[in-house]
Amino acid sequence: MASLAFSPDGHTLVSAGADGKLRLWDVTTGASRAVLTDLASAVTFSGDGRTRAAGHDDGTVRLWDVATRTVRATLSGRRQPVSAVAFSPDRHGFAAGGVDGTVQRWELSLPRPGQANDGICRALHRDLTEHERSRYLPGRTRDQVRTCTGA
Repeated sequence: MASLAFSPDGHTLVSAGADGKLRLWDVTTGASRAVLTDLASAVTFSGDGRTRAAGHDDGTVRLWDVATRTVRATLSGRRQPVSAVAFSPDRHGFAAGGVDGTVQRWELSLPRPGQANDGICRALHRDLTEHERSRYLPGRTRDQVRTCTGA
């Protein structure tokens, strides 16, 4: 086992194994919730539990969306393997430590909701479908989400 981390609510454990798999475990039952292929050497959760970080031997860090099990971002710039990862308490900073004894820090800036919506509209050239809205913005109706203008 390369690395283990509990989610902030204590209900989930993530493990990074030597087999190249990230596994999410239900702490109460011990059952595996998900298995992802990601040759990680270090793992952690963000303070809100929505993002999982995985550090790799190639010096990169992938930030995974816990709900959708997709990669949200890849942080690069390190030249040595990552052996430790951590989110700052304010969730705006992230650090990765290496076997070479160095630490690299990144500022994580999330767009404001209006900026994110504008970016989605520009990329899709349309508004979200009802299916997309229910998947990516659960519990939000069309009236609660600003629609694209001129899309």
